[in-house]
Amino acid sequence: MITTDRVIIVGAGLGALYAALKLAPRPVLMISPEALGQGASSAWAQGGVAAAMDASDSPEKHAADTVGAGAGTVDASVAAHVTSEARRHILDLTTLGTPFDRNADGGYVLNREAAHSLARVVRVKGDQAGAEIMKALISEIADTPSVQVLEGVLASGLEVEDNVVTGVFVVDANQGSEPVLLRGAATLLAGGGSGGLFALTTNPPRVRGQVIGMAARAGAMIADAEFVQFHPTAIDAGEDPAPLATEALRGEGAVLINEAGARFMVDIHPDAELAPRDIVARAIFAQSQAGKRPALDTRKTPGAAVMTNFPAVAEACVRAGIDPLTQPIPVAAAAHYHMGGIDTDIAGRASLGSLWVCGEAGSTGLHGANRLASNGLLEALVYARTCALEIEAALPPATEPADAALIQLDLRAGGETADEAAVSELRHAMTDYVGVVRTGAGLRTALRRIAALEAAQPGCEAFLNMTATATLITAAALMREESRGGHYRSDFPAPRADLAKRSRLTLETALNIRAEALKDRL
Repeated sequence: MITTDRVIIVGAGLGALYAALKLAPRPVLMISPEALGQGASSAWAQGGVAAAMDASDSPEKHAADTVGAGAGTVDASVAAHVTSEARRHILDLTTLGTPFDRNADGGYVLNREAAHSLARVVRVKGDQAGAEIMKALISEIADTPSVQVLEGVLASGLEVEDNVVTGVFVVDANQGSEPVLLRGAATLLAGGGSGGLFALTTNPPRVRGQVIGMAARAGAMIADAEFVQFHPTAIDAGEDPAPLATEALRGEGAVLINEAGARFMVDIHPDAELAPRDIVARAIFAQSQAGKRPALDTRKTPGAAVMTNFPAVAEACVRAGIDPLTQPIPVAAAAHYHMGGIDTDIAGRASLGSLWVCGEAGSTGLHGANRLASNGLLEALVYARTCALEIEAALPPATEPADAALIQLDLRAGGETADEAAVSELRHAMTDYVGVVRTGAGLRTALRRIAALEAAQPGCEAFLNMTATATLITAAALMREESRGGHYRSDFPAPRADLAKRSRLTLETALNIRAEALKDRL
């Protein structure tokens, strides 16, 4: 066991980095499974950060669009809080060196994305927002002596006493080890979402719901677990994870067609390709299921600009042997963002004491059932600062100097690592039965599969964290007998007015639902 006055931050994406900077000069210890800047979903984010930067826009309009996209379950007070803070963070990131795209007059280039009433997405080099913001933050972290980063280390569990988090167990992220307990001044979970629990995903390989799962296993309340956002335009070229064709392409005029060349969105929604993501994702899924091979057509618009203005898309196309100037880009709906997660209040506090959460691991109520495009990075920024301020207010003055002695870990060989075949089977079960379109029968099948996989490797903490989150998502989806936002039940295709509210459940409740599904098979 190691005891320190440092605040322990689990994760190394945008939320973790930003919170560490906002906590300075209070000493911080960041837990990063990968080398800093690698393996975080933040670095892969293409669209940008939504913010009311234009004179014709306002936080109130942004909040209204957020509530509208969220399909009846957004917490309006949270939407008002986050959107009112958006401009501050764009200016702050600019000061930190983020090279946001600018027009000839020096103003921010703003793009319109799905379900936004105005162009308000601030971009970097077309589709490089996440990577460039991360680069600026990492550079700043390197010059901040109060921050220590432990790379190649994975958080595997939480120590809890009397409903208060008192420590974090960590192991070697790559080859397993005996766990080491770190006890710090406070704990901030900023370790990402759960998209990698699905076989078809745009998320980095390490992002498989482990942080949500370990909090749930410690007793934390989980909110909106059933609401998983499937991005409509993952590039369907056989890569795992699937590269993303940013929504900004459709914002600039790219259209969705099938193998017959027909635009199928025009008959489905008045906004066609810029309809809310859940609607576009289901339309693409339906085309795929019907064998009509949906594709994103960039040949006419944006045309040649794809190669220069959207370098990540251009690179993915080159890898796949696709020429976007002469060929449509094949696409599929892929697990992209988890609206659900560890339940937090407006100050970022979880239901367990001395535990805060920011970023995709948390569920603040901002996204409701369907996240408004480019609100993900914004929420991470706002709640990283909010959590930092709340943690600072909750703690006595730091006793260690900003350049406090570094923590030295002695990770000894041992422990279990997740069986890759079991992880693969789990991911395919989630895609097959808990994906874009769900049914009660399929969800019960998924719960039985998850239980069997979990029983086969009961001693691996990392895998148990994955199966806990998979169980929560599936059980919550089974409980919600309606369709709303990112959650679609073909056996309950309509929304129900009495269910226009957020869901909350503990892992204990989810396991009881799973047990009932097991009885159904007997």
